[in-house]
Order: sequence, then C-alpha cells, then structure tokens
Amino acid sequence: MASTTRNIHDHNVIGPEDTVYRYLCPVRKTGSIIGKGGEIAKQIRSETKSNMRINEALPGCEERVVTIYSASDELNHFGDDGELVCPSLDALFKVHDMVVADSNDDDDDGDEDLVGKKMVTVRMLVPSDQIGCVIGKGGQVIQKLRTETSAQIRVIKDNLPPYALPLSHDELLQIIGEPLIVREALYQVASLLHDNPSRFQHSLLSSPSTMYQPGGMLMCAPLTSSHRNYTARRDLADATEFCVCFICPAENVGGVIGKGGGFINQIRQETGATIRVNTSETEEDDSIIFISSKEFYEDPSPTVNAAIRLQERCSERAGKDTNDSTISTRLLVSSSHIGCLIGKGGAVISEMRSVTRANIRILQKENVPKIAREDEEMVQITGSPDAAMKALTQVILRLRANAFDMNHGLVLLPTSFPYISQVSESSKKSKYAKRDGSRDQDYSKLNSNSKRRNHVS
Repeated sequence: MASTTRNIHDHNVIGPEDTVYRYLCPVRKTGSIIGKGGEIAKQIRSETKSNMRINEALPGCEERVVTIYSASDELNHFGDDGELVCPSLDALFKVHDMVVADSNDDDDDGDEDLVGKKMVTVRMLVPSDQIGCVIGKGGQVIQKLRTETSAQIRVIKDNLPPYALPLSHDELLQIIGEPLIVREALYQVASLLHDNPSRFQHSLLSSPSTMYQPGGMLMCAPLTSSHRNYTARRDLADATEFCVCFICPAENVGGVIGKGGGFINQIRQETGATIRVNTSETEEDDSIIFISSKEFYEDPSPTVNAAIRLQERCSERAGKDTNDSTISTRLLVSSSHIGCLIGKGGAVISEMRSVTRANIRILQKENVPKIAREDEEMVQITGSPDAAMKALTQVILRLRANAFDMNHGLVLLPTSFPYISQVSESSKKSKYAKRDGSRDQDYSKLNSNSKRRNHVS
C-alpha cells in the first residue's frame, strides 16, 4: 500500500515494480480524455488513483503519448465481475473507452472492412526488454493472442514515430479489429505487461518533445518547475558531474562567445550548464570549450543539451572546398574513459561508425594538442553535418552512461535520429593522425577538476 501512496504524490517517479502503459492517442481525440481545463484527466486520476501524463504533440505527428503509471498492487475493481486490477490498468481502459467512444461519435473516424464493420486501432509504445512477454518464444504468445481474440496484433520495430524513446529502445505494439475484439486483446496484452515490468521504467516519463526543438535540433530541455522541485528533494551531493570538452579552433571562439558574450550566456541560461572557454597560454591554435553540470542520470542532461547546441560553432570544415559541407568535431576524453568508446576488440566504435555513417577516430596522445592534459586523448568525428551530430550524440551519451556506471544500457542508445543538423560555420582542415588500437578495461570517474595548461576566459 505504501508504494501506491508514493505514486500518488511523487508524480515524477516511476518505480522499478510499477505498471506503466504508454497509449498513443490521436491528436484530434485528446480533448475527450483531457476535458475543459483538464477536468476529465483529473477525474480519471482521482477515480483510479493512478498517474497520467499527456505529452505535448510533436510537429507533424498525429498522436500524443499518454503515459499511465501506478503501483502494481491490484486494488481497483474492474469490469462487470469486479475483478481486481492495478490502478494503471483501470485508467488505461478508461482512456481507451473514451477514445473509442469519441471515434463512434465521429462519422469520419474509424476504418470499415469490406462488410461495413467498424474497426478500431490501438497503438502503444513498449520498451524492447518488455515486448518479449507479448511475443513469446518463437512468437508463440502473440500467435496465441491472435487466435484467441481474432485481433490483428503486430510488433513494429522499424520506422518508429519520433516520440519513441531511444533510451528504452521502444517498439510499437499495434492492435486492430472490431471494438470488443480489440478491447479483449488490449486486456490480455496489458495483463502481460503488468506482470513483466521493464528495467528502464525510470526513463519512461521522458518526452521527445523536451529533446527535439521544432527546427529538428536534438535538445534536452531545462527542467520544468515541478521536475525541479522533485530534484531539490534529492541530496544534490549525490549528483554526478558530467562534462564534455570540445577542442575549438581559435578563429571559432568569437562565434561561441557571441557579441558581448550574448550567445554563450544564452546557452548557459537555457540549458543550466556551466560553460567555460579555456584559451591556451602557448602558441596553440586551439582553445577548449568546457561544458559541465551536476546531474542525476534519470534527468535531462544540461551538458548534453549544451554540447549539441555548441557543436556547430566548435567544429571546423574538414575540406578547403567551400562547397564541401563535411565538418570535423574534436573532443578531449580522459584516458580512463576512452575505453567505453572503443569496446572490446573495437566493437563499440565500429558500431557507432556503422550507425551514424561518420568517421570516428581515437587519436594518439602525441597528436593531441598541447592544450590538453597529459591524461587526455582526442576523439575526432568527421562527416556530413547530420552524420557528425549523430556521432557526437552517440559518443557523449556513452560517456555519460559510463560516468554514471550505466554501461549495461549502452545497447539501447539511439539508432535512428529524427532531427536535422545545421551546417558548421567554421573552416579548417583536420591535421591529426588515427590510432588503431583498442583496449578492454574498467573506467573510473572523470575528474573535471584536474589542472589544465591553459587560461580561463
């Protein structure tokens, strides 16, 4: 019973044993589950004692994600026979029934088969480590569901909608059939998901609408006030510092800072990250853009947000031809962290190259600029602006997972990127050599306080 109370009051927390459903509601029908001033949604939450969050619609998407979650305790009476179910399953069907009723009231909605019967479609997002309970070994479970319910049930893994979450490597579950048939199939599926929670549930309240701005740039939005209040209740001393260090050509530094410091201050304010420009005391042509923040793993990352937004201005043109849009992004990475980007036998770096189609290289220490610390190595990413942004995303998310001792989750990093990068403003040809070696080791925490041979400006 205590876990139920926690879910009622901590709206930003999903526990490891909670039951979570992410129902995709057509945008044109969300009014039927929100109501004027949110009255219907509040009523559903109150009646079922579950939590429900309706994500903002993403541009160009015809559905909104409705995340319903609660403790798994079976406390609610459900159906004509009063069967006990968990609060979130109860709320799921209240939402579903309202959406279907709204479809029946709209003569233009819904599909009809050849004999004129009304057809209903249900779509849900399910984490990849949870969908197996619906499929079963050799597809036995899903085939049994199809036979027993007569519903069309599919699991879609490719061409996922942009609101699918990369961290949990979502898959799309789709059920099609007549209303009563779909309802029965949905109940069977929901029961299976109830019995088999995902180990990535802490991330399911994330919203791609907080990660992708309308122009398509990958973002991690600043915390909302409610989320910030939740973070404040945790001990900030337990937060982990995560940092990214760009090597920035000297001629690009002005673009990073902006007139009167306007651009860099804007990024600091909008992301919450600490950003420092470290210029060399030697005759080096490079400066360091140091980005850091104290973070909890389950929260949006100010460092990732700022790094993605600054990549364009910190990169250099790889070719002299002005028509060549290829850019080169350079990062400094602690030697103790570099292994998480290489992997055993080079498996990780090979996978990142394949997924992003960018050239990702780990460079020899003697080829790292003098502005670097002695314990740092350089990662160089070269490719089209889009490929370079994808590769940077892969690299810094892996570094972040490593910093939080979350290496087991690396296989769930994004393999598709529904955003468009911008063309780099800088121009300079790369001049560093490639390192072909790899290693297999443990990785310690990054100490961002280690002294650097530079001047901070």
